[in-house]
Amino acid sequence: MSVRTARAAVWAALPAEAALLGCVVAGVRIPGAVLVAAEALVAAVLVLEAVVLWRLYAARRRAGADRRDAARDALRTLVPVAVRRLLAHEVRTLHSLGLWVLRRRHRIPEGALAVAYTGPQTAIMYALLFVSVVETVALAVVIPWPAVHAVLLVVDVYGVVLVLGLHAACVVRPHVVGADGSLRLRYGALFDLRVPAAAIAAARVDRRYPDGRLVRLGADGVLDLAVGSQTTVTVELTEPVECVRPLGARGFARTLRFHADDPREVVAALTRVRTDASP
Repeated sequence: MSVRTARAAVWAALPAEAALLGCVVAGVRIPGAVLVAAEALVAAVLVLEAVVLWRLYAARRRAGADRRDAARDALRTLVPVAVRRLLAHEVRTLHSLGLWVLRRRHRIPEGALAVAYTGPQTAIMYALLFVSVVETVALAVVIPWPAVHAVLLVVDVYGVVLVLGLHAACVVRPHVVGADGSLRLRYGALFDLRVPAAAIAAARVDRRYPDGRLVRLGADGVLDLAVGSQTTVTVELTEPVECVRPLGARGFARTLRFHADDPREVVAALTRVRTDASP
């Protein structure tokens, strides 16, 4: 019984279960035999997942791994990396929301410079939050079915929390210029790249408007980490550094372009540290 079979079973069962749930909350009468068959399918998939997970765990234990490492390796093998990273991002986002409420920031070492980057997106995020709240209220008025009300209320409220959490994560997880000249680039809970001081060759203020996604790594080794479709600082590296995109894809970058609300402060900090360190 292979890992590929177990993954295929999950991807086949989830859409069917979601469609069935949608019919139930919409008031569609479903024959009892169909409900029994659907629940039997879900139970069979769960059993299949448990069996494959146990076999993977047992194989790791026979190879000499301890229980914790064996369980971790089994989960990593069975659960796709994109799913694991999405779940991790969601947990970190909710944790960041708590830090934001407490007015704390995430791991800013003593003597380091915290670099804010939320300026271009703050208005957009709050506008999106307002639209989400209005949509929640409007659907509650328009849709007449109480069961659908309950489901949509949970989904919409959780969506509002995630939107607020995404902005909060960007606030409490700023870029960091370390006291030793190192650089840590972040975008909320979605992206985190550490660059040692020795790998930084030069930094300059450089406003650009790249096209494409939040994180884009070109074939030329240029990494764009844009906020509000703009970057304001360019950092040249002495050697490539490995970066991990939000869904787990990996690559190497030789030039970093990112946004900072005060780019001159970032460049001055990086330049000052390298100047002080030079003989």
